[in-house]
Amino acid sequence: MKTIPGTVLTPLFAGLVGLSALGCEKKPPPPTPTPVTSAPTPAAGDAAAGDAAAPRPPGAKLGVARADFNRLAVELAMPLFWREDANKDGVLDVDELAVYWGLVPGAKLVDYVGKDGFTQQAQDAFDGIVKRAKEAAPPAGLDPKEIARRDAVKKELAQGRVTLVETDLSKAPAEDKRFVDFVSQAALLIEKLYAKQEGVSELKSKIDDGDTLSRSLFFRNQGPKCEAPQTQNDPACGAIADLPKGKLSGLYPAALLAKPGFCDELTKKDTLPDKDDPEKNKRLMAPFTVVAADAEKKDAFKAVPYHDAFKDDVLAISGQLKAAAEALGDKEPALKAYLLAAAQAFTDDKWWPADEAWAKMDAKNSKYYLRVAPDEVYREPCSTKALYHVSFGVINQGSVKWQEKLDPLKTEMEKTLAELAGPPYRAREVSFKLPDFMDVALNAGDSRPPSGATIGQSLPNFGPVANEGRGRTVAMTSFYTDPDSIEALKGTTESLFCKDTFARYTTDREPQLMSTVLHEAAHNLGPAHQYKVNGKTDREVFGGPLASTLEELKAQTAALFFTDWLVEKKQITADEAEKAHVRDIVWAFGHISRGMYDDDKHPRNYSQLAAIQLGWLMKNGAVTWKADETAANGKDKGCFSLALDKFPAQVKALMIEVAQIKGKGDKGRAEKLIKEYVDVTGDKKKVHEVITERVLRSPKPSFVYSIKLD
Repeated sequence: MKTIPGTVLTPLFAGLVGLSALGCEKKPPPPTPTPVTSAPTPAAGDAAAGDAAAPRPPGAKLGVARADFNRLAVELAMPLFWREDANKDGVLDVDELAVYWGLVPGAKLVDYVGKDGFTQQAQDAFDGIVKRAKEAAPPAGLDPKEIARRDAVKKELAQGRVTLVETDLSKAPAEDKRFVDFVSQAALLIEKLYAKQEGVSELKSKIDDGDTLSRSLFFRNQGPKCEAPQTQNDPACGAIADLPKGKLSGLYPAALLAKPGFCDELTKKDTLPDKDDPEKNKRLMAPFTVVAADAEKKDAFKAVPYHDAFKDDVLAISGQLKAAAEALGDKEPALKAYLLAAAQAFTDDKWWPADEAWAKMDAKNSKYYLRVAPDEVYREPCSTKALYHVSFGVINQGSVKWQEKLDPLKTEMEKTLAELAGPPYRAREVSFKLPDFMDVALNAGDSRPPSGATIGQSLPNFGPVANEGRGRTVAMTSFYTDPDSIEALKGTTESLFCKDTFARYTTDREPQLMSTVLHEAAHNLGPAHQYKVNGKTDREVFGGPLASTLEELKAQTAALFFTDWLVEKKQITADEAEKAHVRDIVWAFGHISRGMYDDDKHPRNYSQLAAIQLGWLMKNGAVTWKADETAANGKDKGCFSLALDKFPAQVKALMIEVAQIKGKGDKGRAEKLIKEYVDVTGDKKKVHEVITERVLRSPKPSFVYSIKLD
């Protein structure tokens, strides 16, 4: 998976939801999605059907700038977004307002815009925003501690910039609209289930109804803790006053969470003989189980399958997916097969058949992309348990070019990495699919981070499809294409690079897309998660968090390495490779700015890989910090210059190091990288501090989603 952090402004930086027996299950109530209007309603501001001369409804002149409107709407927990002010007249026109998903479940554009213009509900909301803009003091009657907390929450929210991802399906067939409705309902249920996995579902009720700041924080962060760089360690910052200390998780007993090294302790307890049989997998650290205290044995634990631990939730989600499949009728047979297989998997945790059905979908047999499952492990304490998510969008046919370019080279790419890794790793037959491009329409659960976004993903992570290299990869192409993000990117990049390097920077999306494609392809190449050395997987050798860092380091270093490799193969030009490397370094800057660990001291995998790459390249002269030179913006003293002619050799050297560490299971060498480039002090730390200060000057994108069906 490749992500863009909240501290990075665009993927252009990439280069940038009570235990009981299953036999007693009760059928969930029939799904009830939001009804779809049988005929589209004329868009606000458009002429009524048959009346081309109908006047345009009046806009709202609020005296509040667009950026402030969007910021204040967040503070007031209003799901409103002012798209643009194209004519710069300061008037919010009816066709410039969007209503986004999730913050207020059930909210729709028709609540705010009617055929005659803005509704009374909209006017009331606007009045609230204007009033909030004039407020200079917190509400009366709050004690100093509560004032400090709310100020900290406000600072947390201000570090994000709501960024709308909007998808227009108003002209889609009626059955498609019904399908999308059911997927949207399933996504809301996934959010509730994910909250239970994260251990935060009971905390939301502690927020006062009038505390809109905290309601917005809880929605954005999917929990009560502050996560933005400037407030993540502020003890005053949280959506509730009595914020729990330490780790939060619904996947382990509370007593374990406070115990140092509990992840390793649980791993050592996994000694059942059938640990490699997916049908009999009852290990404590199996990806689809909750660790629970064993009532029959003191100080003992047992693994409870997700479908038992979260019985009511998974049954409800299964019902929505079955209804989504039924809504498609005879259309989209591959997608329908996956929906039905996933619906079953939610009830029994036998995900392999669902993975098989999912892997059979591609850009040629479905116009939609959908993944609804427990997949990634990064945000849970042991980086082992799979977290539920939804990723839904529309296939973008732009992926075909890269598939045609790289598909004939997959075997050679695998052999090349195998040679760099050396024994005992040996090249294997690879049959993975190269990435499809997808315009994201909706992310939920683990796919919806507080800021930033995943821009590439290779799934599944477990089971036969993953082990045999038959997974599916996707590059998300609809993020960070808005004018606000592009402009912010330029300002950040100019502040970090010297003039000579900034001259190689481009806003063209192609370098970023190539880097993402190569990163995701590399997850299927060389020693990956399921590769075993001396009979142990990477998580057993390195431990979950370090294993995740190494896998992402391998993938991103391979993206840099194969960029130059493609030049040798005459598939791209040297100029294209250099522009991609510039973008890759800015991607690294963004992740470094987030810090190496979260507030629970859990490693930030992407930040750590970025620090290793930058540190390696600086040590070997491919990147230089010029303390006395002014940055490209003409303001900041000190800047980075890239010796792009040195990149191929130094990237290859790092690729050899990482491939050998993973291939040989050499934990000592891995820990040496962490010590030298991650846990830095002195001048190395000062470099990180400069990067952090400059990247954090601008609010970072916090993505929200809107699907237009009417």
